[in-house]
Amino acid sequence: MSSKKDLMLGVFIVAAGVVILLGKLGVFGFLGRTFWPLLVLIPGLILHVLFFGRRASAAILIPAGILTVYGLLFLICSIWGWSLMGSLWPLLILGIAVGLYEYYMYETPRPGAVLPIALGLTLLSAVILIFTWLYTGALYIIALVLIAVGIWLIYGRKRTKSGKWSKGW
Repeated sequence: MSSKKDLMLGVFIVAAGVVILLGKLGVFGFLGRTFWPLLVLIPGLILHVLFFGRRASAAILIPAGILTVYGLLFLICSIWGWSLMGSLWPLLILGIAVGLYEYYMYETPRPGAVLPIALGLTLLSAVILIFTWLYTGALYIIALVLIAVGIWLIYGRKRTKSGKWSKGW
């Protein structure tokens, strides 16, 4: 055997040993559990690049938008915990709305029925998200924000005598 082949064989054996060691230490399991949503996000981004690089029609934006939103949602949940999906699941509906809206924005001529569907799905997603947050305890956050805004309106603003509210009833 030549020294070049010995060198390549040695590098291959060392690389195999490193891969086996990292696998036994759980590195690949952690990476797989944490970053698998990239397998959904990256194709969505690639589809966007294909469209904006003028290599695909606007119809490709529907799955591109859906995959991108879903990939981001899954990535957030895999990093900060899947319990978040209990309150963020309405974003799955929003993903479809984003894909349809992107298609509407870039298709020529603009398809007429797509915008009302996209806006309806966005509204549906927002309403369900608000009710989900209210159910999961975000009502406390909303109450605190309202209290803070009220206190700011009472004490935080400069009082002027020429203001709309200073004249009384």
